[in-house]
Amino acid sequence: MIKVLVIDDSALVRKLLTDILNEAAGIEVVGTASDPLIARERIKKLQPDVLTLDIEMPRMDGLTFLANLMRLRPMPVVMVSTLTEKGADVTLRALELGAIDFVSKPKADFANAIHDYARELVEKVRTAAVARVRALPSRVDKPLKVDKKLSADAVLAAKTIQHYHTTDKLIAIGASTGGTEAIKEVLADLPADFPGIVISQHIPAAFSASFAQRLDATSALVVSEAKDGEQILPGHAYIAPGDRHLLLKRSGARFMIQLHDGPAVNRHKPSVDVMFRSVAQHAGPNAVGVILTGMGDDGAKGLKEMRDAGAHTCAQDENSSVVWGMPGEAVKCGGAASILPLQDVASHLIKKLR
Repeated sequence: MIKVLVIDDSALVRKLLTDILNEAAGIEVVGTASDPLIARERIKKLQPDVLTLDIEMPRMDGLTFLANLMRLRPMPVVMVSTLTEKGADVTLRALELGAIDFVSKPKADFANAIHDYARELVEKVRTAAVARVRALPSRVDKPLKVDKKLSADAVLAAKTIQHYHTTDKLIAIGASTGGTEAIKEVLADLPADFPGIVISQHIPAAFSASFAQRLDATSALVVSEAKDGEQILPGHAYIAPGDRHLLLKRSGARFMIQLHDGPAVNRHKPSVDVMFRSVAQHAGPNAVGVILTGMGDDGAKGLKEMRDAGAHTCAQDENSSVVWGMPGEAVKCGGAASILPLQDVASHLIKKLR
């Protein structure tokens, strides 16, 4: 059983989160707390495996509590965050401090809307436990409504495309859980004249612009949220908006960005599989594919398609991944030519492309 402590100043939110988690097999809410000071005592008494943590609370805000927690007693935390610009900045800061992931808190009609997030909440609590070397629950879940899982075929058909002659190089990076910090570490070590980079990170639409701004502040590259129809330039990195698939297209010998409002693929939009497939089709051996830490298997098949098209591919190794789901599946299906610790990814890319 995964023991969870729910921390939120709202009694309604505490009850709703508790009910959802207690209905899931293998999860038990062992306690709740209305503020971080109460939570601190209940962590000592109840020894939970995972915390869900609100940000705005009385007596001590969630970020201050999280910083203290990660310094004195590191443990898995899933943030419960609002989908606003301010909420995005604070949530990204929480991920920097060591939170495993976050669940978006509906801005209105929380009592009814939160049930739409039930599957995501349960999944991320389980992932947080696994990220700290906790065994997955072995019991079968009570059924939750799960959308049909679509492949990249739903957005982009698999086909072979004639490549124009070009010397331009391109890097495609995909990630999910733990990826915001992993991507930041990779980009921070790349030079300002590096080839263009396209990035798909599983993130809500309200967060992607803030994420790009944070990366831009810590990298020699120019990092921005991708725009439909813009040319991919050296020294630039482009983050897929949180509600669009990012596809690579060609205009003569130039690489271009196309944003696509198709269905979620592998239950994600943006999907790494969609981006990797488009890169395989339009850049082929001129590209390098990188799959970083993340839950699930999005990107594994696409990375294999890139490798089959002649691109060099690499995956983050298990020891340095928050969750070795996506990179692990890529390795399993033969998509990764190299398996690297996170700290070696940037130097490996520099070596391959120079």
